[in-house]
Amino acid sequence: MTTAAEIAGAYSYCEALTRAQAANFFYGIRLLPRERRRAMCAVYAFARRIDDIGDGELDAAEKLRLLDEEVRALAAIAPAGAGAGAGGREDPVMIALADAQRWFPLPADALAELIEGVRMDVMGATYEGFDELVVYCRRVAGTIGRLCLAIFGLRAGVGGDGADAEALADDLGVALQLTNILRDVREDAQNGRVYLPAQDLRRFGVDVGEEPAAAVLAALDDERRSEELSALVRFEAARAGEWFDRGMTLTGMLDRRSAACVLAMAGIYRRLLQRIEQRPEEAVRRRVSLPTREKAWVAAWALLPLPRTGTMRGRCGAGA
Repeated sequence: MTTAAEIAGAYSYCEALTRAQAANFFYGIRLLPRERRRAMCAVYAFARRIDDIGDGELDAAEKLRLLDEEVRALAAIAPAGAGAGAGGREDPVMIALADAQRWFPLPADALAELIEGVRMDVMGATYEGFDELVVYCRRVAGTIGRLCLAIFGLRAGVGGDGADAEALADDLGVALQLTNILRDVREDAQNGRVYLPAQDLRRFGVDVGEEPAAAVLAALDDERRSEELSALVRFEAARAGEWFDRGMTLTGMLDRRSAACVLAMAGIYRRLLQRIEQRPEEAVRRRVSLPTREKAWVAAWALLPLPRTGTMRGRCGAGA
Protein backbone atom coordinates (compact mmCIF):
# COMPACT_ATOMS: atom_id res chain seq x y z
CA MET A 1 0.00 0.00 0.00
CA THR A 2 1.27 3.45 -0.90
CA THR A 3 2.13 5.55 2.16
CA ALA A 4 1.07 9.13 2.82
CA ALA A 5 4.69 10.22 2.48
CA GLU A 6 4.98 8.55 -0.92
CA ILE A 7 1.78 10.24 -2.09
CA ALA A 8 2.99 13.64 -0.87
CA GLY A 9 6.31 13.10 -2.62
CA ALA A 10 4.55 12.09 -5.83
CA TYR A 11 2.44 15.26 -5.80
CA SER A 12 5.55 17.36 -5.13
CA TYR A 13 7.22 15.77 -8.16
CA CYS A 14 4.22 16.52 -10.38
CA GLU A 15 3.95 20.10 -9.13
CA ALA A 16 7.65 20.75 -9.77
CA LEU A 17 7.30 19.28 -13.26
CA THR A 18 4.27 21.44 -14.00
CA ARG A 19 5.96 24.59 -12.72
CA ALA A 20 9.03 23.91 -14.87
CA GLN A 21 7.37 22.77 -18.10
CA ALA A 22 3.92 24.36 -18.19
CA ALA A 23 4.57 28.01 -17.49
CA ASN A 24 1.39 29.19 -19.22
CA PHE A 25 -0.85 26.75 -17.36
CA PHE A 26 0.86 27.15 -14.00
CA TYR A 27 -0.15 30.82 -13.87
CA GLY A 28 -3.71 29.57 -13.44
CA ILE A 29 -3.10 26.34 -11.55
CA ARG A 30 -1.37 28.13 -8.69
CA LEU A 31 -4.59 30.09 -8.02
CA LEU A 32 -6.40 26.92 -6.94
CA PRO A 33 -6.79 25.53 -3.41
CA ARG A 34 -4.14 22.95 -2.48
CA GLU A 35 -6.09 19.75 -3.22
CA ARG A 36 -7.28 20.95 -6.61
CA ARG A 37 -3.85 22.31 -7.48
CA ARG A 38 -2.23 18.97 -6.68
CA ALA A 39 -4.76 17.06 -8.78
CA MET A 40 -4.28 19.42 -11.71
CA CYS A 41 -0.53 18.91 -11.54
CA ALA A 42 -1.00 15.13 -11.53
CA VAL A 43 -3.14 15.38 -14.66
CA TYR A 44 -0.62 17.68 -16.32
CA ALA A 45 2.30 15.37 -15.46
CA PHE A 46 0.49 12.42 -17.04
CA ALA A 47 -0.43 14.46 -20.14
CA ARG A 48 3.19 15.66 -20.40
CA ARG A 49 4.41 12.06 -20.30
CA ILE A 50 2.06 11.04 -23.11
CA ASP A 51 2.98 14.09 -25.17
CA ASP A 52 6.70 13.43 -24.68
CA ILE A 53 6.26 9.92 -26.02
CA GLY A 54 4.60 11.29 -29.14
CA ASP A 55 7.20 14.02 -29.65
CA GLY A 56 10.26 11.94 -28.80
CA GLU A 57 12.89 10.61 -31.18
CA LEU A 58 12.08 6.90 -30.83
CA ASP A 59 10.76 5.04 -33.85
CA ALA A 60 7.00 4.74 -34.30
CA ALA A 61 6.81 1.10 -33.20
CA GLU A 62 8.51 1.87 -29.89
CA LYS A 63 6.29 4.90 -29.31
CA LEU A 64 3.20 2.79 -29.87
CA ARG A 65 4.54 0.19 -27.45
CA LEU A 66 5.06 2.85 -24.79
CA LEU A 67 1.55 4.23 -25.35
CA ASP A 68 0.17 0.72 -24.88
CA GLU A 69 2.06 0.54 -21.58
CA GLU A 70 0.36 3.74 -20.45
CA VAL A 71 -3.04 2.27 -21.35
CA ARG A 72 -2.26 -0.66 -19.06
CA ALA A 73 -1.04 1.74 -16.37
CA LEU A 74 -4.38 3.55 -16.44
CA ALA A 75 -6.23 0.25 -16.12
CA ALA A 76 -4.13 -0.56 -13.05
CA ILE A 77 -5.10 2.64 -11.23
CA ALA A 78 -8.77 2.58 -12.23
CA PRO A 79 -11.12 2.50 -9.22
CA ALA A 80 -11.39 -1.29 -9.54
CA GLY A 81 -7.64 -1.67 -10.12
CA ALA A 82 -5.26 -2.84 -7.48
CA GLY A 83 -1.92 -1.21 -8.24
CA ALA A 84 -0.15 2.11 -8.65
CA GLY A 85 0.27 1.65 -12.39
CA ALA A 86 3.25 1.04 -14.60
CA GLY A 87 6.43 1.33 -12.63
CA GLY A 88 4.58 0.40 -9.42
CA ARG A 89 5.26 2.43 -6.31
CA GLU A 90 8.33 4.00 -7.92
CA ASP A 91 6.25 5.92 -10.48
CA PRO A 92 5.33 9.30 -8.92
CA VAL A 93 3.07 10.34 -11.79
CA MET A 94 0.84 7.28 -11.52
CA ILE A 95 0.86 7.42 -7.71
CA ALA A 96 -0.34 11.04 -7.80
CA LEU A 97 -2.89 10.36 -10.55
CA ALA A 98 -4.27 7.37 -8.66
CA ASP A 99 -4.69 9.47 -5.52
CA ALA A 100 -6.32 12.29 -7.50
CA GLN A 101 -8.85 9.75 -8.78
CA ARG A 102 -9.75 8.95 -5.18
CA TRP A 103 -10.75 12.56 -4.51
CA PHE A 104 -12.09 13.76 -7.85
CA PRO A 105 -14.31 12.05 -10.48
CA LEU A 106 -11.66 12.08 -13.21
CA PRO A 107 -13.26 10.60 -16.36
CA ALA A 108 -11.25 7.51 -17.27
CA ASP A 109 -12.37 7.77 -20.89
CA ALA A 110 -10.73 11.20 -21.16
CA LEU A 111 -7.36 9.85 -20.04
CA ALA A 112 -7.64 7.02 -22.58
CA GLU A 113 -8.72 9.38 -25.37
CA LEU A 114 -5.66 11.54 -24.72
CA ILE A 115 -3.48 8.55 -25.49
CA GLU A 116 -5.45 7.86 -28.67
CA GLY A 117 -4.92 11.45 -29.79
CA VAL A 118 -1.16 11.13 -29.42
CA ARG A 119 -1.37 7.79 -31.20
CA MET A 120 -2.75 9.74 -34.18
CA ASP A 121 0.42 11.85 -34.14
CA VAL A 122 2.63 8.78 -34.06
CA MET A 123 0.75 7.27 -36.99
CA GLY A 124 1.29 10.47 -39.00
CA ALA A 125 -2.36 11.49 -39.30
CA THR A 126 -3.21 14.42 -41.57
CA TYR A 127 -6.54 16.20 -41.89
CA GLU A 128 -8.49 16.81 -45.06
CA GLY A 129 -11.20 18.92 -43.46
CA PHE A 130 -11.71 20.93 -40.28
CA ASP A 131 -14.13 18.38 -38.80
CA GLU A 132 -11.35 15.78 -38.90
CA LEU A 133 -8.99 18.17 -37.13
CA VAL A 134 -11.58 18.79 -34.43
CA VAL A 135 -11.61 15.06 -33.63
CA TYR A 136 -7.88 15.23 -32.96
CA CYS A 137 -8.18 18.45 -30.92
CA ARG A 138 -10.91 16.95 -28.77
CA ARG A 139 -8.72 13.96 -28.02
CA VAL A 140 -5.52 15.77 -27.10
CA ALA A 141 -7.00 18.91 -25.53
CA GLY A 142 -10.76 18.63 -25.07
CA THR A 143 -9.99 15.68 -22.81
CA ILE A 144 -7.85 17.94 -20.64
CA GLY A 145 -10.71 20.41 -20.42
CA ARG A 146 -13.04 17.67 -19.16
CA LEU A 147 -10.46 16.44 -16.66
CA CYS A 148 -10.00 19.98 -15.33
CA LEU A 149 -13.76 20.36 -14.99
CA ALA A 150 -13.91 17.19 -12.90
CA ILE A 151 -11.42 18.79 -10.51
CA PHE A 152 -13.15 22.19 -10.46
CA GLY A 153 -16.72 20.95 -10.01
CA LEU A 154 -19.73 23.17 -10.76
CA ARG A 155 -20.66 26.22 -8.71
CA ALA A 156 -23.56 25.62 -6.32
CA GLY A 157 -26.87 26.68 -7.82
CA VAL A 158 -25.57 26.96 -11.36
CA GLY A 159 -28.02 26.41 -14.19
CA GLY A 160 -27.65 23.65 -16.74
CA ASP A 161 -26.13 20.26 -16.07
CA GLY A 162 -22.84 18.48 -16.15
CA ALA A 163 -23.19 17.61 -19.82
CA ASP A 164 -23.48 21.29 -20.73
CA ALA A 165 -20.35 22.11 -18.74
CA GLU A 166 -18.42 19.18 -20.21
CA ALA A 167 -19.25 20.34 -23.73
CA LEU A 168 -17.96 23.84 -22.95
CA ALA A 169 -14.80 22.46 -21.33
CA ASP A 170 -14.23 20.34 -24.41
CA ASP A 171 -14.74 23.37 -26.69
CA LEU A 172 -12.26 25.38 -24.68
CA GLY A 173 -9.71 22.61 -25.03
CA VAL A 174 -10.20 22.68 -28.81
CA ALA A 175 -9.62 26.44 -28.80
CA LEU A 176 -6.33 26.05 -26.94
CA GLN A 177 -5.14 23.31 -29.28
CA LEU A 178 -6.03 25.35 -32.37
CA THR A 179 -3.94 28.17 -30.91
CA ASN A 180 -1.04 25.76 -30.40
CA ILE A 181 -1.33 24.64 -34.02
CA LEU A 182 -1.17 28.21 -35.32
CA ARG A 183 1.72 29.07 -33.03
CA ASP A 184 3.72 26.02 -34.17
CA VAL A 185 2.97 25.86 -37.91
CA ARG A 186 6.60 26.24 -38.95
CA GLU A 187 8.04 24.07 -36.18
CA ASP A 188 5.54 21.29 -36.88
CA ALA A 189 6.30 21.35 -40.61
CA GLN A 190 10.01 21.09 -39.84
CA ASN A 191 9.19 17.99 -37.77
CA GLY A 192 7.16 16.45 -40.58
CA ARG A 193 3.71 17.29 -39.20
CA VAL A 194 0.84 19.27 -40.70
CA TYR A 195 -2.31 19.95 -38.71
CA LEU A 196 -3.96 22.63 -40.84
CA PRO A 197 -6.73 21.04 -42.95
CA ALA A 198 -5.71 20.29 -46.53
CA GLN A 199 -8.91 21.94 -47.76
CA ASP A 200 -7.89 25.22 -46.12
CA LEU A 201 -4.32 24.99 -47.37
CA ARG A 202 -5.51 24.52 -50.96
CA ARG A 203 -7.97 27.37 -50.57
CA PHE A 204 -5.05 29.66 -49.77
CA GLY A 205 -2.74 28.40 -52.48
CA VAL A 206 -0.84 25.50 -50.88
CA ASP A 207 -1.20 22.19 -52.72
CA VAL A 208 -0.04 19.68 -50.13
CA GLY A 209 0.35 16.78 -52.56
CA GLU A 210 1.89 13.55 -51.23
CA GLU A 211 4.35 15.31 -48.90
CA PRO A 212 2.26 17.81 -46.90
CA ALA A 213 5.04 18.91 -44.52
CA ALA A 214 7.49 19.62 -47.33
CA ALA A 215 4.81 21.54 -49.24
CA VAL A 216 3.89 23.67 -46.23
CA LEU A 217 7.52 24.37 -45.38
CA ALA A 218 8.26 25.40 -48.96
CA ALA A 219 5.29 27.75 -48.88
CA LEU A 220 6.39 29.26 -45.57
CA ASP A 221 9.83 29.94 -47.04
CA ASP A 222 8.44 31.50 -50.22
CA GLU A 223 8.19 35.27 -49.66
CA ARG A 224 5.88 35.55 -52.68
CA ARG A 225 3.24 33.61 -50.74
CA SER A 226 3.45 35.73 -47.61
CA GLU A 227 0.14 37.49 -48.21
CA GLU A 228 -1.76 34.26 -48.93
CA LEU A 229 -0.33 32.51 -45.88
CA SER A 230 -1.08 35.49 -43.66
CA ALA A 231 -4.67 35.33 -44.86
CA LEU A 232 -4.74 31.61 -44.02
CA VAL A 233 -3.45 32.23 -40.50
CA ARG A 234 -5.95 35.05 -39.99
CA PHE A 235 -8.79 32.80 -41.18
CA GLU A 236 -7.84 29.96 -38.82
CA ALA A 237 -7.33 32.37 -35.92
CA ALA A 238 -10.81 33.81 -36.38
CA ARG A 239 -12.20 30.28 -36.37
CA ALA A 240 -10.31 29.45 -33.15
CA GLY A 241 -11.64 32.64 -31.60
CA GLU A 242 -15.20 31.37 -32.02
CA TRP A 243 -14.29 28.26 -30.03
CA PHE A 244 -12.80 30.47 -27.32
CA ASP A 245 -15.90 32.66 -27.13
CA ARG A 246 -18.09 29.61 -26.68
CA GLY A 247 -15.80 27.70 -24.32
CA MET A 248 -15.04 30.62 -22.01
CA THR A 249 -18.69 30.84 -20.96
CA LEU A 250 -17.80 27.87 -18.77
CA THR A 251 -16.33 30.30 -16.23
CA GLY A 252 -19.82 31.43 -15.28
CA MET A 253 -20.53 27.89 -14.06
CA LEU A 254 -17.49 27.69 -11.74
CA ASP A 255 -16.64 29.03 -8.31
CA ARG A 256 -14.45 32.12 -8.20
CA ARG A 257 -11.05 30.43 -7.77
CA SER A 258 -11.72 27.80 -10.42
CA ALA A 259 -12.99 30.49 -12.78
CA ALA A 260 -9.86 32.54 -12.08
CA CYS A 261 -7.74 29.51 -12.94
CA VAL A 262 -9.51 29.11 -16.29
CA LEU A 263 -9.35 32.83 -17.02
CA ALA A 264 -5.63 32.86 -16.34
CA MET A 265 -4.77 29.72 -18.32
CA ALA A 266 -7.09 30.28 -21.26
CA GLY A 267 -6.70 34.06 -21.11
CA ILE A 268 -2.99 33.76 -21.86
CA TYR A 269 -3.75 31.59 -24.88
CA ARG A 270 -6.53 33.93 -25.99
CA ARG A 271 -4.15 36.86 -26.00
CA LEU A 272 -1.59 34.76 -27.87
CA LEU A 273 -4.25 33.96 -30.48
CA GLN A 274 -5.06 37.65 -30.79
CA ARG A 275 -1.39 38.42 -31.32
CA ILE A 276 -1.29 35.81 -34.09
CA GLU A 277 -4.48 37.15 -35.68
CA GLN A 278 -3.22 40.73 -35.57
CA ARG A 279 0.24 39.85 -36.91
CA PRO A 280 -0.19 36.74 -39.08
CA GLU A 281 2.91 37.54 -41.12
CA GLU A 282 4.94 37.18 -37.90
CA ALA A 283 3.38 33.81 -37.11
CA VAL A 284 4.36 32.59 -40.59
CA ARG A 285 8.02 33.42 -39.93
CA ARG A 286 8.48 32.20 -36.36
CA ARG A 287 6.83 30.95 -33.19
CA VAL A 288 4.90 33.78 -31.52
CA SER A 289 4.93 34.08 -27.73
CA LEU A 290 3.89 36.49 -24.98
CA PRO A 291 6.40 38.16 -22.64
CA THR A 292 6.39 36.96 -19.04
CA ARG A 293 5.11 40.29 -17.73
CA GLU A 294 2.05 40.05 -19.98
CA LYS A 295 1.27 36.52 -18.80
CA ALA A 296 1.55 37.69 -15.19
CA TRP A 297 -0.79 40.58 -15.94
CA VAL A 298 -3.41 38.22 -17.40
CA ALA A 299 -3.15 35.99 -14.32
CA ALA A 300 -3.60 38.98 -12.00
CA TRP A 301 -6.54 40.22 -14.07
CA ALA A 302 -8.21 36.82 -13.68
CA LEU A 303 -8.59 37.50 -9.94
CA LEU A 304 -10.89 40.47 -10.52
CA PRO A 305 -14.60 39.99 -9.73
CA LEU A 306 -16.16 37.80 -12.43
CA PRO A 307 -19.34 38.83 -14.30
CA ARG A 308 -21.94 36.07 -14.34
CA THR A 309 -23.67 37.20 -17.54
CA GLY A 310 -22.60 38.01 -21.07
CA THR A 311 -19.56 36.63 -22.87
CA MET A 312 -16.09 36.26 -21.45
CA ARG A 313 -14.46 37.84 -24.51
CA GLY A 314 -13.56 41.06 -22.72
CA ARG A 315 -12.02 39.20 -19.79
CA CYS A 316 -9.71 37.42 -22.22
CA GLY A 317 -8.22 40.67 -23.38
CA ALA A 318 -9.98 40.96 -26.71
CA GLY A 319 -8.95 44.06 -28.57
CA ALA A 320 -6.08 44.73 -26.21
